[in-house]
Amino acid sequence: MRIQSKLMITRNIILGIIITTLSLTSIVSTTPLILHQASNAAAWTDPNPQPRKAPPSITGTNVYVAWWTNNTATANNKNNEDVMFRASTDGGITFGDKINLSNTTNSDSWKAEIDSDADSVVVIWWETNQTSDVPVMRVSNDNGETFGPVLNLASNGTITSSSSSSSSSNSGAE
Repeated sequence: MRIQSKLMITRNIILGIIITTLSLTSIVSTTPLILHQASNAAAWTDPNPQPRKAPPSITGTNVYVAWWTNNTATANNKNNEDVMFRASTDGGITFGDKINLSNTTNSDSWKAEIDSDADSVVVIWWETNQTSDVPVMRVSNDNGETFGPVLNLASNGTITSSSSSSSSSNSGAE
């Protein structure tokens, strides 16, 4: 009887230490919890650890970086998240101007990923609003100088432009 009582007390103490340790760990955690709210939405999403990152893609001496930011507010874009891109052709010593790849007014563009090979650069991200959350992509075949139209990856069948324009020009908006 005494042994069982001691085991029970020991188990409760260990359990208390584990719970306390977990509680302290979550209080001092450095991983940001990001709440996401689609444009004009009333509700926020559940907390989601989604650190902002901009890992480069390197091909030869070309360095490409894509990231998302909400520092692009204009009269038409009410502080939505946008996907930005920059390219370097000298190993990262200097970079060209920022290019706003998404430039959307009715959704947030985020979770950007980038890859490159030879003279091609592919940037994929998510377009999120109150009614949809879809992956999209833009492709450059000239080392990131220009990009083709936004392609909607969520549709079955042949992938086509999500806009009526087939221009490969860039939007230089910040």
